[in-house]
Amino acid sequence: MKELENRLSEKKIRPTAMRLVVLDFLAAQSSAVSLTELELGLEHTDRVTLYRTLKTFEEHGLVHRIENGSGIAKYALCQHDCDPGKHADTHVHFFCNTCQETFCLPKTRIPDVVLPLNFRGDEVNLIIKGTCPQCGS
Repeated sequence: MKELENRLSEKKIRPTAMRLVVLDFLAAQSSAVSLTELELGLEHTDRVTLYRTLKTFEEHGLVHRIENGSGIAKYALCQHDCDPGKHADTHVHFFCNTCQETFCLPKTRIPDVVLPLNFRGDEVNLIIKGTCPQCGS
């Protein structure tokens, strides 16, 4: 539990009981989770508190939000030192068409993209869709 408290403190997030429970849950996952999946995985929690916790984590660079094209945001812990409000975790994500899970591929980096003059990029997201190892034969 001390490790989780330290991880929150490093990101300047006050370690409340709920934040520790959410961080512990996220750390145990092998894929990104939605707010609904988080709510179902944690008993005796309310959706608003979970949403605010995820938002705080995202704002402080502890988790990143993944838009996988399904219309439902997924959240995963950042692998690297992300800054508050600016995530440096520009890796590829994989969406399994069979099980509907979204996986971070931290070793597969999104290549640098040179934008035309006067264009400003705020966010980069690359999703590969296919079949994960558990669903493929």
